Amino acid sequence: MNLPELLRWQASGYPRYHARKSNLLLHIVAVPAFLLGNVMLLASLWLGAWGWALASLVPMVLSLAAQGRGHRMEAVPAEPFTGPVQAVARLFFEQWVTFPRFVLSGGWLRAFRQT
Repeated sequence: MNLPELLRWQASGYPRYHARKSNLLLHIVAVPAFLLGNVMLLASLWLGAWGWALASLVPMVLSLAAQGRGHRMEAVPAEPFTGPVQAVARLFFEQWVTFPRFVLSGGWLRAFRQT
């Protein structure tokens, strides 16, 4: 699946996999934590601050763990990963593209109000 197909696929199923209020609340906190960890990692690597680079992994791992827990609460489970490359691509683009689009388009608020 190429990037445009992946993004279309993620966007089309997003409301189905993010329907519970608890999962939506987890995501609204966890996704920014993941993004902060990404930015911290890049800045730390750029500056050669290896301790900070390791520390930046903490919010990313905790974020993904929280989101995984949120998805286990959903009536419709997330699609399983088909391999490690696809897992990394799905996770990365969900955090940086699909979830922000979901929030900015009003999808998050609509889903939150419907539950």
